[in-house]
Amino acid sequence: MSHFNTENLDLATLLKLSMQDILKEKVEMILREEIKNVLKSEPVGENNARNGYYSRTLDTMYGRIEDMDVPRDRKGDFQTAMFEPYQRRMVAVDELIIQLYQHGVGVRQVGKIMKSLLGDDYSQGTISNITSTVMEDVVAWQKRPLKKRYCALFLDALFVKVRRDTVGKEAVYIVLGITPEGHREILGFYVGGIETSNGWREILDDLRERGVEEVLLGVFDGLPGLEEAFRTSFPKADVQRCIVHKVRTTLNKVRKKDQAEFSQDLKEVYSAESYEEAEEAFNIVKGKWKKRYSRELKLWEEELSVLLTFLNYPKSIRKFIYTTNLIERTNKEVRKRLKTMNSLPNIEAAEKIIYLTAADYNERWARRKLAGFNQALEHLQKLFIVRYGSDKIEG
Repeated sequence: MSHFNTENLDLATLLKLSMQDILKEKVEMILREEIKNVLKSEPVGENNARNGYYSRTLDTMYGRIEDMDVPRDRKGDFQTAMFEPYQRRMVAVDELIIQLYQHGVGVRQVGKIMKSLLGDDYSQGTISNITSTVMEDVVAWQKRPLKKRYCALFLDALFVKVRRDTVGKEAVYIVLGITPEGHREILGFYVGGIETSNGWREILDDLRERGVEEVLLGVFDGLPGLEEAFRTSFPKADVQRCIVHKVRTTLNKVRKKDQAEFSQDLKEVYSAESYEEAEEAFNIVKGKWKKRYSRELKLWEEELSVLLTFLNYPKSIRKFIYTTNLIERTNKEVRKRLKTMNSLPNIEAAEKIIYLTAADYNERWARRKLAGFNQALEHLQKLFIVRYGSDKIEG
């Protein structure tokens, strides 16, 4: 191990330098063993042999290793399995850069962080090249086959600032599904333009092309035309209009002094045990408030069937399907990671971050189920049989 001057160095710097030396020693030892095994396994009669070393640098998680000795053979055939011939970074460094980018750290700031770790500048071009490898994964992920059957699909959009000559807000359409067993999954995301029902129709058609056939329920807000677009793609599915959005919109039109009481009365409607009880509770609300808020209550009456659809489903899963909160919490995290970048230089930059976030969520969600779906599984199976002639729940 090499020695270094410890004068005026703090403990963190000393530890970093120490790890660099230890890592250099271990890497060089592995390289010597590799070439020894390669030469030993050559056919008898070959005249290949060791031919000294060449020096190179390698960026690692512990900083930059300088003057590392890489062994050579006479024929020039030896290639270590640890890194490519012209690779100057170990994979962990690239992964760190991608992880930073995933969490919304801008390219310039990533460069500063890498400089503090490695002691040398990483150009914005280099960092962009590293994160650009993610785009291949994005394309493959967006085309991946999907499951045939989902208990519910949640549709929601968020908006992100993207530069196209000038900076403007672009819609990010996101679809989240729940399997009958209770696993959440982000099925896809699509960036561009403004949110429209035609945009959603294209996305829903894409889901069908990728394998989604049987859906029990679509959960979304009241965007004009969205319900029709959903029913066109999945005509046998129910629609659940988001209760939370509806209550919020209604209360904005109610006088402030009435808001708390009006809100509590509406809660009696959507917290009922059954659809019939909810209708009775709504009639009470209508009788109490119709003189002051007849227009708002008329809208509720017209939409009651799609606002209370969730009451036709098992009680153990209702808390997940009566609102878009499930997907909005996910979108909040996506928005937080995008927001730190202020405005994105292009659509691809947004896609990279959203993909990395979505893939991370899907990996975590695959390991756990939402509570209550095991209890509801038999009931859900019967619903699939009635609507689609299915005789089992697919994994």
